[in-house]
Amino acid sequence: MNQFLRRAAAGFLLCAAGAAAAQDYPSKPIRLVVSFSAGGTTDILAREVAHQLSTRLKQTVVVENRPGAGGNIGTEFLSKSAPDGYTLLATSVGPVAINPTLYANLKVNPQTALLAVAPIADVPNVLVVHPDLPAKNVAELVAYAKKRPDKLNYGSTGIGTAAHLSGVLFAEKAGVDVVHVPYKGADALNDLIAGRIDFMFATIPSVIGHIRAGQLRPLAVASAKRSEALPDTPTMAQAGVPDVVTGAWFGLFAPVDTPPAVVATLNQAVNESIASADVQKRLLAQGAEPMRMDAAAFGSFVAAEYASWRPIVLRSGARID
Repeated sequence: MNQFLRRAAAGFLLCAAGAAAAQDYPSKPIRLVVSFSAGGTTDILAREVAHQLSTRLKQTVVVENRPGAGGNIGTEFLSKSAPDGYTLLATSVGPVAINPTLYANLKVNPQTALLAVAPIADVPNVLVVHPDLPAKNVAELVAYAKKRPDKLNYGSTGIGTAAHLSGVLFAEKAGVDVVHVPYKGADALNDLIAGRIDFMFATIPSVIGHIRAGQLRPLAVASAKRSEALPDTPTMAQAGVPDVVTGAWFGLFAPVDTPPAVVATLNQAVNESIASADVQKRLLAQGAEPMRMDAAAFGSFVAAEYASWRPIVLRSGARID
């Protein structure tokens, strides 16, 4: 009986200590790990959120890039971090919703190792072509591809990425045979601008500057509605190829077992930041659609995204051992 009481007392003290720590949160700097390289869409959005959190939580938020293995390295790092709210992860649809199906031997399953905290933004993909390609719209691209089966090539940021699977879905819905050329990160965009590949699906923030400079021609956005950043560019459905909606969303995650009070504090701070008129203006100008949800709703959204992407990954035949 005495042993039982001692264990109960120890458990009570542990819970009380955790509750007190959550009430004092944050009392020291926060590390925000980014699962991709500096300069990419995830990094851009993470740094905006880090700045906003620093202001609202009155603590320094340090951004640390840990790219590699399609975002898996960042996921693994977070899963080994203390669940205290002082190490967070900014990541995207690929590592969380696609990689569990794509990778045969994941060390860490993000669907079970990560705790959804708050979304940041939904970023539609845009179908872009090199200006020299004789296709001014999607219909012309489809016709051009049908006359040249297996001759047109499209680039992606890697096998199984949203850019790759968007191309798979487009070819499937449009009834064309095109060749996928996987790259490592931004190399695909560089080769598209140089004219070495014909087209690709890319997040709007990553190509908006090149579109405005005339280096790339946008044909359609892979979203349910037009983008405020590209108002003259139709959706894929409006362009004649329905059911190609492949936006890339981005969000904030914590290790499993992070105290609910800490998660609630972070969720509120992120949602208030995203609701700011200045932040919304900056995001929309880059082609990112601000997202706001409570943590539970975001968790349900993430699970639904995994279920949605899984059959597309399987149909693509993509697999990484």
